[in-house]
Formats: sequence, C-alpha cells, structure tokens
Amino acid sequence: MQAAFRGLVAGIAAGFSLAVSAAAQQTHVVRLIVNPSKDEYRFEPAALTVHPNDLVVFRVASGAPHSVVFERAGLSADVRGAFNAVMAGRSAELSSPLLTATGDEYRMVVPRVPAGSYSFYCLPHRAYDMRGSLKVE
Repeated sequence: MQAAFRGLVAGIAAGFSLAVSAAAQQTHVVRLIVNPSKDEYRFEPAALTVHPNDLVVFRVASGAPHSVVFERAGLSADVRGAFNAVMAGRSAELSSPLLTATGDEYRMVVPRVPAGSYSFYCLPHRAYDMRGSLKVE
C-alpha cells in the first residue's frame, strides 16, 4: 500500500514538473537606443507581447541615461500596485531607476495583471517621444 501511494505521489509530482516546465517564463530583451544625428529615440522592439511571469530585460544600447516609466493614466490602483511590486529599485511610482551607462540593464518580471496593453516611456527622452508598450496576454 505504501509503495502504491509513493508511486502515485511520484507520478503526480512528475506531471506537475512537466506542466511547470511547459509554462516556464520567456525572456524578452528590449534595447534602448538613441542616435541624435539620425533623430532616433526608441525602444527596440517598441511593442512586445508578453505573459505574466515573463522576464523583460531593458538594456541600454546607446544614448544613456534612460529609464522605463509606465503610463499611470487609466491604470487601477491594483494594476499600479502590481507593477510597482515587480519594479525593483524604483525611483518613483511605476518608474525604474535611471540607467546611466551603455550596457546597463533593468529586469522586470511581468506581473499578473488583466490582459491588455500597458504603455511606457523613457523619462529623459520623453520630449522625443521615446515610448513602447507591453501587450499582456
């Protein structure tokens, strides 16, 4: 009886392990690029489709300093709280710390929020319309 129970538990654990592996997070890299001589101020890619628990790495490619700030307008208190909770080292609400050198990275795990599009921008380059969006599915 104990052997059968242990076998059942092992089988359930193995099935759970496979399910977790299948749902493992994806890593998405977004490059922050500025080239004033070409009038380029952008996130690359600017639009990203993600799922909760995916990892987004914002990496400075050129033109530092940069930041990642999510648009507050239209977000419920719960959604703002969810984003703030996953934004380590925030400089303000919904705002990453300042990334001051080429190669600097800011890593964020996508929170469990309602499906939809969440806009963000680079505060130092906001006047140049440096913006992007996360589409959470």
